[in-house]
Order: sequence, then structure tokens, then C-alpha cells
Amino acid sequence: MKAVYRALAYVVAAEVIVQAMAMVYGIAGLGKWVDSGGVFDKSVMESDESPFPEIVGIIIHGVNGMIVIPAIALLLVVSSFFARIPGAVKWAGLVLLFVVLQVALGLLGHGVPALGALHGLNALVLFSAAIYAARRARAVAASPVVEPQERIATSG
Repeated sequence: MKAVYRALAYVVAAEVIVQAMAMVYGIAGLGKWVDSGGVFDKSVMESDESPFPEIVGIIIHGVNGMIVIPAIALLLVVSSFFARIPGAVKWAGLVLLFVVLQVALGLLGHGVPALGALHGLNALVLFSAAIYAARRARAVAASPVVEPQERIATSG
């Protein structure tokens, strides 16, 4: 179960990278489209038509951030109870907390754009926490496990 915990923590970190890449891809495409005479307003977002191909990046960012990453973070928390890694529950809980905060900042950022800066900052915090959780699991998995009876026998 340590390997599952470690893999899920790394997947959360990788998903943060996907989020950044998807958003930049979408915004770059939007900029190119606007430079070519396109007009981006509410009707574009509510339309079933794709105004520019890179809009898929914005869609991926939304779906990934609202559904995929929270689901992986929940699986990380569940696996933390079975992983037998010191601090695993705490770190999985922190990752989940940062994911919840990230979703909230993303949603609130539509009304208060300044929260977008905190959304970006929290993404870095989330990435760091996920990497730290995974690396802690790796360190524990690499260290030899000494049974209590062996400790008593070797200490005397």
C-alpha cells in the first residue's frame, strides 16, 4: 500500500503540471485567436461551438481541477490509512486541504480576479506538498523495517 500512496501523491503533483500546461495552452490560443480578430465574451463560453482549437486547454483545466484531482486526492487520503507510513495521514490530509482551497480559489476567482494570484500560488504549495508526501513514502519504503523482537535482541 506504500507504493499506492506514493504513486497517488506523485500523480497529484503531475496533475498540477498538467493543469499549468493546459491553462497556458488555452490562454495562448485565446491570445492568438483574439489577435486574428476573434472576440471573447460570455457567448463564446456558452456556445457549443469551438471558437479556437486551444480552448480544449481551458476545458481540460476545468474538468481536471474540479473532478480528477479532487478524486485522486481523496484516494490518497484513503490509501494513507493503510500505507503504514508515519505522517501519511497528515500529509494526505494537507494535500486534500490544498486541493479544496485550490478549487475554491478557482471558483471565487471568477468574481474576484485577484484571487487568481492566490490560485497560482496555492498550485505551487499543492505541488510541493504532494512531492513531499511521495518522497516521505519513498524514504520509508527504502529504510529497513526492524521488528520489535529484533530490536530487543540487538540492543543487549
